[in-house]
Amino acid sequence: MTGPLSSIRVLDLSRVLAGPWATQLLADYGAEVVKIERPGRGDDTRQWGPPWLHEPRDGPGRESAYFLATNRNKRSLTVDLASNEGQGLVRELAAKADVIVENFKAGTLGRWKLSPEVLRRENPGLIVCTISAFSRDGSRASEPGYDAMVQAAGGLMSITGAPDEDGGEPQKVGVAIADIMCGMYAATAIIAALHERASSGRGQSIEVPLYDSQVAWLANQAMNFLIGGVVPGRLGTAHPNIVPYQAFRTADGFIMVAVGNDRQFAECMRCCGAPELADDPRFLRNEDRLANRGALISLMSDALERESSAHWLRRLAEAAVPCSPINDLAHVFSGAYAEECKFVRTVPHPYDETLPTVANPVRFSSDGVSYRSAPPLLGEHSEAVLADWLGYSAETISQLKKAGTI
Repeated sequence: MTGPLSSIRVLDLSRVLAGPWATQLLADYGAEVVKIERPGRGDDTRQWGPPWLHEPRDGPGRESAYFLATNRNKRSLTVDLASNEGQGLVRELAAKADVIVENFKAGTLGRWKLSPEVLRRENPGLIVCTISAFSRDGSRASEPGYDAMVQAAGGLMSITGAPDEDGGEPQKVGVAIADIMCGMYAATAIIAALHERASSGRGQSIEVPLYDSQVAWLANQAMNFLIGGVVPGRLGTAHPNIVPYQAFRTADGFIMVAVGNDRQFAECMRCCGAPELADDPRFLRNEDRLANRGALISLMSDALERESSAHWLRRLAEAAVPCSPINDLAHVFSGAYAEECKFVRTVPHPYDETLPTVANPVRFSSDGVSYRSAPPLLGEHSEAVLADWLGYSAETISQLKKAGTI
């Protein structure tokens, strides 16, 4: 196994997206990740289809595209965590692990005698990362949390979508971005804890609440409110701090224009056939353009609607004004740049010799990201993991299967 985390063992007790996203990142970087799943059913996202990966008629079960998006480079071990035997098995595995990631309801691991305190008695260097809906030290610790709920409650939907005056309404982002960003925070926190452990020898507990992480990455919108005292609203594709920076209708579609400085603005106005607007006192500086957003956007819209998207993309690009077509995913994955940068990698899968997977964007100068294996079938590696990690014999594994523990 290669990669900067190739010496790290991760026990993944998480389900759905935030936790599995974090552990997939760790796996991409070389960590050995064992995914613990419920016998007979597995991670909920295995059933979140269609679409499904092609399944042979005698296949053991369907594989949803959703599950395939977030579980590559892992091995699957089924364990009945509701049983004493299953809990004991996880304690044994935890003693051999470097990291555990879990997202059970508050108090669940404690009832199963799998709390971080219990597990670190046998393994003092263990790092346990808990992904929760809300902070477990807070008054909302027992509440559930799903991505759409958090996008709504955490402020994101209040700033996403067209404004009321344009007939808009609150919108969620088109992917489960609250879950994904929470997983990103979790992965970086785990790597930081591993770095600290290298000098101290001690493990620790990490908590990454989904709601809290959503609030944390509101970035400039949050600071706009904290500094300016004005509650931001929805602006559609427009930017709260920069003008012009939004999508515009053309004669045959839409383009995105992203003017980031005064030079680009002057060039943009020249391309639009109105160079004098760059010297108009209403538009001289970005703060002037913000104050007069409506007037400027109206003038630009009138100009851009006269010609095709291809015309404006060519002209603006020649003037070094940032702009882009608004591509659908067919364009994203079929364009020359996608091929050049290998956005799509393939891994072998029992149902398909060339299962596509979306490339990790990180590029190391050496010993980097690897695409070792497809997302696992349910329980595909149960025997191998128990033999590798715990040295169990075939007879012991057979008994565990007969008892329904795995």
